[in-house]
Amino acid sequence: MAGNGILVIGELAGGALATSTLEAIATARGLAASLPGEPVGVLLTGSGLADAAQTAIAHGADLVYTVDSPAFEDAPSDLLVAAAHATVAQAGPRSVIGTKTLVSRDVLPRLAFRLGTALAQDCTALAVDDQERLLATRPTYGGNAQATIACLGSPAVATVRAKTTDPLEPDAARTGQVIPVEVALDGVLKTRPIERVEQASEGLRLEDAKVIVSGGRGLGGPEPFKQLDVLATLLGGAVGASRAACDAGWVSSSYQVGLTGKTVTPDLYIAVGISGASQHMAGCSNAKTIVAINKDPGANIFKEARFGVTGDWEKVLPAFVEQLHELLD
Repeated sequence: MAGNGILVIGELAGGALATSTLEAIATARGLAASLPGEPVGVLLTGSGLADAAQTAIAHGADLVYTVDSPAFEDAPSDLLVAAAHATVAQAGPRSVIGTKTLVSRDVLPRLAFRLGTALAQDCTALAVDDQERLLATRPTYGGNAQATIACLGSPAVATVRAKTTDPLEPDAARTGQVIPVEVALDGVLKTRPIERVEQASEGLRLEDAKVIVSGGRGLGGPEPFKQLDVLATLLGGAVGASRAACDAGWVSSSYQVGLTGKTVTPDLYIAVGISGASQHMAGCSNAKTIVAINKDPGANIFKEARFGVTGDWEKVLPAFVEQLHELLD
């Protein structure tokens, strides 16, 4: 399969390069190691892209394609698809990748359709085989199994699950080329954002927390989450939840960890009253250490946990918190 490197569809957050894009660049660099001489490119759209372009280069990009226009301020997907399509035509990459975000989940499938190729969604790993085809590993059957598929279309298009790759350490000495891309935007915009609502949050973002204390259906209601918050605060962490707890309205959906929620990779993940369904584990299985508290000795969570306590959380959790107070005082 002929090709000219890997193209990352980049995103900005607050004018700076999004962490998800830094992760995608790291993934692309890993693929490029199997494709000697082929570059890693990044597409950036928006206004004032010079700093973001240099950040991309410092983190591993060889080429940065820019579409500089204030029209991209609200990231309208119609324009992003057009910009990505034009960049692919100019760059001729063998593969196009992005991190699975709200933006890429809209843009990448439409781009794949325009290119007449297939899309591998929500991948946990990407590799290149001996025929230089992209191999995409992704969860199937609700996360109960992992399937590795060979992408036969050209270019191959894939989205990678967030937090599966750490960004590379920046190297300010790296050099790269910034290439403007001309895109005809007249008549492209078919939809536009009407309103943007930002949800205020206090403390750590769930995705950035090194310690997460999550609650599930076994807690029985919203009040116990206050106790989880006490434990999380003691440990300098954040509170998460299973889908069952969010669907019940006990906590906001922003707390949800799992296949349809957030993917997290903390150093410590404490699961309280969570059964360990595959959909939930898909979001936290990469935690370095999982500790489970559940009264059901047959709960699946114990198969995934490094440490487990079989017992009523209402007795276990207060004792745990008390012990922590003694250790920290």
